[in-house]
Amino acid sequence: MISLLLRVLGERHSGPLRRTVALMSVCAVVEGLSYALLIPLLRALLDGRARHAWPWLAAFALAVLVTSVLGYFSDKSGFRTGGELSRGLHHRLGDHLAGLPLGWFTPRRVGDVSGLTSRSVMEVMSVPAHRLRPLINAVLIPLSVVVVLFFFEWRLALAGLVAVPVITGVQRWTSKATARQDAERARSSDEAAGRVVEFVRAQPVLRAGGRTGERFGLLDDALHQQWRSGRRAALSGVPGMLGLTFSVQAVFTAVLALGVHLTLDGSLGAPELLAIMVLAARCVEPLLSLADLGGIMRVSRGELERIDAVLTEPPLPRAERPTVPLDDGVELKSVCFQRGDRRVLDGLSLEVEPGRRVAVVGSSGAGKSTLLQLVARFHDVDAGVVRLGGVDVRDIDSEELMSRLSMVFQDVYLFEGTIEDNVRIGRPDATAEEVRAVAVAASLDEVVDRLPDGWDTQVGEGGAALSGGERQRVSIARALLKNAPVLLLDEATSALDPESEAAVQEGLDRLMAGRTVIMVAHRLSTVENADLIVFLDDGRIVEQGTHEELVRRGGRYAEFWRIAADAAA
Repeated sequence: MISLLLRVLGERHSGPLRRTVALMSVCAVVEGLSYALLIPLLRALLDGRARHAWPWLAAFALAVLVTSVLGYFSDKSGFRTGGELSRGLHHRLGDHLAGLPLGWFTPRRVGDVSGLTSRSVMEVMSVPAHRLRPLINAVLIPLSVVVVLFFFEWRLALAGLVAVPVITGVQRWTSKATARQDAERARSSDEAAGRVVEFVRAQPVLRAGGRTGERFGLLDDALHQQWRSGRRAALSGVPGMLGLTFSVQAVFTAVLALGVHLTLDGSLGAPELLAIMVLAARCVEPLLSLADLGGIMRVSRGELERIDAVLTEPPLPRAERPTVPLDDGVELKSVCFQRGDRRVLDGLSLEVEPGRRVAVVGSSGAGKSTLLQLVARFHDVDAGVVRLGGVDVRDIDSEELMSRLSMVFQDVYLFEGTIEDNVRIGRPDATAEEVRAVAVAASLDEVVDRLPDGWDTQVGEGGAALSGGERQRVSIARALLKNAPVLLLDEATSALDPESEAAVQEGLDRLMAGRTVIMVAHRLSTVENADLIVFLDDGRIVEQGTHEELVRRGGRYAEFWRIAADAAA
């Protein structure tokens, strides 16, 4: 557990934990060794030599004082380390997540990361603050007492050592028996959390469709499954707790029986037997606490392994010698990309000259959005190459690549803050005049003018306070302010009402002017005005050309155009 915790923290943040473990270990060993003073103390009292007991009593009192001081500083260090651990884990997770491919952040994984940075980190930070010292005490105090026993009666010490393999075996058996249930409990917890978020965010759609009851049923099922998983996880630890309790009591009984035997044959005096039994009894309590601590630490270890799984995800490879693109052209050559068992793109080749506008059309699942994601290096290709300005995107510095791309997608995410804050993400150092200018170009000024707080309007989490069209206008204004030469559009107006779509499309037309554009679109006029249209099917380009050429050809695109025109009529 401690080694895993140190690995997850990394060298940069593990120093406080190492010092805390060392201090707690010293405190536990000192406490265990101090019990050696009880043997001469009790021997003097039981032999009727009370006068000789005072020095041993004073020494024991001093040992108690030293142990208390060390315990105070151990607890203080534990609480401080818990805070440092939380800060260190959040920093490590943040730094690592910033280097992962953008395609890694699927909706499910975003929910997992949310759980990691809240529940998991809180669970792990409680280890040094509340759980580490009892665990160290439960291990080191009995071992220290056994070391003390070797100086008084080695046979009893050997009998006490029998507890080590027994308890270790029981703990390992219990861990294996409960590991699956703990993993299931964690999955159920994440599923329930995701359903709660889904239920809250989907309220407008669910109420409009009159399906709140059905969705509540899904949430109720997830919460019930979470309860069942938690119950099974708790019950799976009961056999281990009973086994550990029985093992500890059995070893204690064996030590007691051996002590009585040694006393009866004259090898051990009655005062020594009583003192040693006091020491043995002192070991029983921390050993029995291992049952509860083991279950608690398994939960913490499970959360820690989830954090470790994210931290071991390979980051996006960085170019050793970054190259700057020569221009703003985009090329995909013999690109293959596979997601799971499905090949999404299969040998796709496409060249987009600087300043040209390419529309990508095709059926759902044909690979249109994946094509855009590979250009933006959300993923790396499995075969082939994606080039920007004649340079493999893998050889371009990530910041340089992102500075040359603007992306407007169907699902717009806005950060909690004001409208102006979200527009300025495109270029934080922009002047007020530049921000206002892009707002006019994106038709965002109409939205700002009718809101009571204007530019200071709070958009809410994810932009929940704004409509879909308003969020999209903020996104377009953000992209205009960034002023990147390559623009990627993914169904930017498909979910909007006609009035919002017209306003957003006007902003998109201004945004596309003079830029290299690759767009996934369904709007007829947008597709028709493209310099080149490519039709994707099953990860391959089956047709390409201008609108007039493809319509005259009478192939797949012509059929797509006819169906779209009939739907718009």
